[in-house]
Amino acid sequence: MAGLVTTALLAAAAAGASGTAAQAAPDSPDSPDSSQSRPSPSRLVKTPTLEARATLSADYSAPGPDSGALATPNGAVNGRTGPFKGQVVPGFSGVVDNGNGTFWAMPDNGFGSKANSADFLLRVYKVKPKFETADGGAGAIKVQRFISLRDPDHRIAFPIVNGDTPDRLLTGADFDIESIVRQPDGTFWIGEEFGPYLLHVSKSGKLLSAPVPFVDGKSPDNPTLGAGETPAIGSSRGFEAMAGSKDGRYLYPILEGALNADTDKRRRVVYEFDTRKNRYTKKTWAYETDTDANFVGDAHLVGKRKLVVLERDNFDGPQSVTKRVYSVDLNRREDGFARKRLVLDLLKIANPQRIGTETSPGAYGVGSTFAFPFQSTETVVPLSGGRYLFANDNNYPNNSARHPGTPDDTEMIVVGFPKVRTDAPTVRLIGHRGASGYRPEHTLASYELAIQQCADYIEPDVVPTKDGQLVARHENNIVGTTDVADHPEFADRETTKVVDGVSQTGWFTEDFTLSELRTLRAKERLPKVRPQNTAFDGLYPIPTLDEVFDLAKHSQSCSGKPIGVAPETKHPTYFASIGLPTDGPLVAALKAHGWKKKSDPVVIQSFETSNLKALAKKTKLPLIQLVDCSGAPYDLKAAGSPTTYADLVTPAGLKGIKRYADQVALCKDVMIPRDADGRLLAPTPVIRDAHRAGLEITGWTFRRENQFLPLQLRSSDDPNAVGDLNGEIETFLDAGMDNVFTDNPDIGQEART
Repeated sequence: MAGLVTTALLAAAAAGASGTAAQAAPDSPDSPDSSQSRPSPSRLVKTPTLEARATLSADYSAPGPDSGALATPNGAVNGRTGPFKGQVVPGFSGVVDNGNGTFWAMPDNGFGSKANSADFLLRVYKVKPKFETADGGAGAIKVQRFISLRDPDHRIAFPIVNGDTPDRLLTGADFDIESIVRQPDGTFWIGEEFGPYLLHVSKSGKLLSAPVPFVDGKSPDNPTLGAGETPAIGSSRGFEAMAGSKDGRYLYPILEGALNADTDKRRRVVYEFDTRKNRYTKKTWAYETDTDANFVGDAHLVGKRKLVVLERDNFDGPQSVTKRVYSVDLNRREDGFARKRLVLDLLKIANPQRIGTETSPGAYGVGSTFAFPFQSTETVVPLSGGRYLFANDNNYPNNSARHPGTPDDTEMIVVGFPKVRTDAPTVRLIGHRGASGYRPEHTLASYELAIQQCADYIEPDVVPTKDGQLVARHENNIVGTTDVADHPEFADRETTKVVDGVSQTGWFTEDFTLSELRTLRAKERLPKVRPQNTAFDGLYPIPTLDEVFDLAKHSQSCSGKPIGVAPETKHPTYFASIGLPTDGPLVAALKAHGWKKKSDPVVIQSFETSNLKALAKKTKLPLIQLVDCSGAPYDLKAAGSPTTYADLVTPAGLKGIKRYADQVALCKDVMIPRDADGRLLAPTPVIRDAHRAGLEITGWTFRRENQFLPLQLRSSDDPNAVGDLNGEIETFLDAGMDNVFTDNPDIGQEART
């Protein structure tokens, strides 16, 4: 698109003062290649890559009595109605590697609750995947045999479903088994959730001793919970994950959810259990999830008190945000929690061999980029060579991540980590409010997608709550970005306020505590422009700034570098005037996350000037002066200063900015204006002048819809249709812009590379 700028410049020169705009001309064969002026050095990056995949039909049933009589009480689910012939296999919640190509694979309690799983028999299946790989293969899981969990020796003191039978086969109404560890002698320890209990069973499945009760209390489903006794954890929040030491001495069960009494709902407790003494030790550790609603799905010990932990959200398919594996060092602490580092994001796995694309045509997440987007992604198993095996619990027949309306198969995949030479573009790509072109803005879903789409930085706008907590919202008026209007309990908080001289009516963050805000859910701000995004309305909470920072800290860019953050302080003069200043708390939050040096991947932004000048004295972190297309910084306006944004981008004004800021972020029209019909004109001198002043330049905001694009790059007269955003970004980069804010990081990635 370099030819577009060249043509515009020539036309502007020919038009003289009349300002007649030019139509775009096609690139000529000898047009300069913009990529040559924006070199992209490459580096070797360890890249999660799909090596193998195998599936077991969702409708597979093993021998045994019919199951699921109460699984679908309201009629068909994904086209299936119980009871089901034989014993269905509703995915795997725990897997043990036998080292010979076979695995012990354990389903959970069956259909999700005590009430509907009494006809589901608890078993561990021996399976042999015949993987599909780059060399071909069936891609099928063969079930060889199973062992049944049972209590013929009456180790269990409370009533069980099959208590009057000789074998006393255990069912999903007795225990909710979720995690499994094999001992050196071939026996198994199993973590479950109804108690929660630890179960020790023989290699043939016989219970060897009484269930070991949880040291810190009971769940609501505990069969011994007394009348008036307060549960310590929520229902189904017990030992979803459990690791074991190689010598069999210690188990490390981890709570899936937070303790009810814990004020920090992101905390998950890791316990230590001594199998020789058959009791818990007094050692515990704290693991912090990415957000309070996330679950710990599985864990394995890979070193002395070093774990790999699978963390997941409760979403399925395209709604998924977190399906991640972290390495966790219990011996090292960060901010009071065991240190964690990203191993891989299961929503972005390279699949250069396109494994599964022919055997699962049209399946969501099966393509050149592979995703494992199942609601109950609950199994990670370290394999030889640094590879990992993953499996899903499909909650039969409820989950349909791959094909909506069709129950998910059980899948087992193997992921390796070859080093791949990857471009490291010099142009910084900033996900504007995340990937807000595809997900409701300022949600963890939007930020996570921006990272997957190769954004180098994510941008949270910062506003405070009534109790002084910082959250990510575009504005403090949340009427257009949340479902607050649908909450009758907050109806009396609708009000009219004057913010930065503008009167507006709605609900405002400063009138809510953080806990109240967390009951709201985000919605698409531009539903008529992006109707496809409304499919995600009502799913995601307002994230705290701490969560956004943690997501960045625990992620990496496509070029293998740390993800940066670009927080924007919203309305600093207004918030200071009502006793809720944000600049100091923002700097403190950044410092708490280890960001305080000029070289750290952080840029602090503001449309105002006074707070940036004050911040320059408080922090060494880079600062960005935001410049709007028109008007003036509100702090100057409130002080009676005549200085406008136009004054800030004069040569003298830019030199003045350089005294307190490192960069300018310019409205697109300040760099390349448009005529009355929307055609691009010639670039202004601002880019040249800013560079001469020593300022780096970021342009905002680049969006793919026609209404945001110059006339030359629109695809049609439909303002909401997708136009040529790639071409627009390239045009501005060719004109000298250094970095880009975009709602569509995937397109920004194409343009800069």
